[in-house]
Amino acid sequence: MKKSNLLNHTFQNTKKKLNYSTGLGFLCGIVLCLFIGLYAANDSKSFMNWTGLFIVIVGTIASVLLSYPLRDIINGLKSVKLIFLYESLNPQHEADEIINVSKMWFTRNFLAIENIIDTINNPYLKTGFQLVVDQTPVDDILSLLKWRIARLKAKEKAEANIFHSMAAFAPAFGMLGTLIGLINMLQIIDMRDIGAITFNMGVSLITTFYGLILANLVFTPIAIKLERRTEHRVMIMSMVMEGITLIADNRSPSFVRETLKSFIAHYDNELKIDE
Repeated sequence: MKKSNLLNHTFQNTKKKLNYSTGLGFLCGIVLCLFIGLYAANDSKSFMNWTGLFIVIVGTIASVLLSYPLRDIINGLKSVKLIFLYESLNPQHEADEIINVSKMWFTRNFLAIENIIDTINNPYLKTGFQLVVDQTPVDDILSLLKWRIARLKAKEKAEANIFHSMAAFAPAFGMLGTLIGLINMLQIIDMRDIGAITFNMGVSLITTFYGLILANLVFTPIAIKLERRTEHRVMIMSMVMEGITLIADNRSPSFVRETLKSFIAHYDNELKIDE
């Protein structure tokens, strides 16, 4: 399996379920838009302007296409579905496997380690164990595992950055629509055509509204959600790296167990604070 695929399947043994916070967030966003249209506006139709919406959406898409390779954009769009799923990471499972292997390594039961490696579903953990069995120098093991973490962070950061960029572009094109509407109004103001003035005033104001809504209610929350997901995954990978390094250093199983217990306790506290 290629390394890029390994990164995608590092946490394939975790269970995923619906992320209720994302669903509630979008529901509240829809309620907000309905409230604005039905109660905060004299006429709900005044918030529907296809010209302004076209300027903001097409302008944002054009800027993103100019800023990023098409492959990165496609990967970023595919990652949107991840914000609707809660990845139930289980550091205790990885910790148990590391402790088990540390006992085998301490007693030099290499055959048992080879057998257990074949049953591990986590490629990152599997690679670490294989490096230990091959008696790879600790510095080389650490270097490779750190590179894998850095590669994961870079890949997922690029996906989140696409939405950060969209959040920056959308209000900018909202302002562009405002300028277009004002320029048109200056050109027709002497004609005293109320209908034309009203139309251009609508384009002028509503495009800024669309840009702010898309930036702060869609693009930025998606980017932040993806970044938080990456942080939790990196925490687990860091724990695995620490455990593999301790085994390679021939530390006792009890020391490995206590070190991983401390990490899991900190990890649990972090999740409780987040919740």
